[in-house]
Amino acid sequence: MRIRERLRSLRWGAGVCSFALLLIAFWFAAQHFSIEQRIGGHLPSTFAAFALLLAPYWFFGFGLAEALCGVRHRALRVLLPGTLVIPYIVFSLPRGEFRAAYGLLLPAICIALACLFEFLRPKCEAISWQDVVALCVIGFPVEFRLLSGTFPHAGLSAFSKFLLVDAALYSYLVVRRLDGVGYDFVPRIRDLAIGVRNWALYACIALPLGFLLHFIAFYRRVPSAGTATSALLVTFFFVSIPEELFFRGLLQNMLEARYGSRRALIIASIIFGLSHFNKPLPFNWRYVLMATVAGIFYGWAWRDRRRLLSSATTHTLVDVVWSLWFR
Repeated sequence: MRIRERLRSLRWGAGVCSFALLLIAFWFAAQHFSIEQRIGGHLPSTFAAFALLLAPYWFFGFGLAEALCGVRHRALRVLLPGTLVIPYIVFSLPRGEFRAAYGLLLPAICIALACLFEFLRPKCEAISWQDVVALCVIGFPVEFRLLSGTFPHAGLSAFSKFLLVDAALYSYLVVRRLDGVGYDFVPRIRDLAIGVRNWALYACIALPLGFLLHFIAFYRRVPSAGTATSALLVTFFFVSIPEELFFRGLLQNMLEARYGSRRALIIASIIFGLSHFNKPLPFNWRYVLMATVAGIFYGWAWRDRRRLLSSATTHTLVDVVWSLWFR
C-alpha cells in the first residue's frame, strides 16, 4: 500500500511539473503565432482561460478520474462539471464579450452529460443509446462549429473543443466509468514505437494513393525548428488527442464490446473518415477516403495496448508531415 501511494505521489508530481513546462511551451507558441495581435490584445486573460481548460485535459491523464470518483454526493457529482464555464467567463468578461446565452449553455451541456450517465447509466460497456446521444452532444458542436461564438477569434477555435473534451472525460471516466479508454499521459517506449510503426505503414499506402487521387502534392521546404516544434505541439494537443479520445478511446472502444474488434475498427474508421466530409463542402470524397484509411491505422495503433498515446503519435506524425511537406 505504501509503495502504491508513493507511486501515485510520483505520478502527480510528474503531472504538475510537466503541466508547468507545458504552459511555458504554449506561451512561447502563442508568441510564435502572434496570438495577441490576432485576438486584439488581452493575452493574459486568454492564456489563463486556456490554462484552466488544459488543466483537467492534462490531469485526467495522470489519474484525476480516480480522485473524482471519490465524490459520493450525487448532486455534487453531476453539478461539478458545470464549473467548466469558468474559463469562458475568465476569457469573455475582460473583453466585454460575455454572452448570457453561452454562460448558461456551456454548463448546461456539461451537467446534462453527467446527468445522462448518472441517472440513466448503461448496463454494460457496449455502446448504448445513451452513448450515441452523448457522442452526438460532444461531436456535433465540434464538427459543425456550433460553439464558435464562445471564443470568436482566429486561433482560438480549439478552446470550445477543449471544454467538450473535459466534459467527455468527466462523463466517461468519472460518471460512466468506462474501462479501456487508454487516456494516460505517462509515456511508454512502446507508445512511440507503435505510433511510428503505424505512421510508416500508413505512409506506404497514403503516398501513392494521395498522388493518384491528386489529393496531395509534394513541395520542398525546410521548416524552422520553431515551426516544426510548434506544429508537433499544437497538432498533438489540439487535434490528435481530442480526436483519438472520441474515435478510438470512446467510439471504437464501446463498439468493440458490442461488435468485436475487427468490425469496431472498420466502423469507427468509416465514421472518422466521414467526419472530414466538409473540408471543404459540399463533400470532399478524397479526404473522406484518405481519412478512413488513416483511421484504420490509428485504430490499429490504439488497439495494440489500448493506449491513446500510441494512436495520437501516429495521428500527429501523419498530420504534421502532411501539413509541412504535402499540402
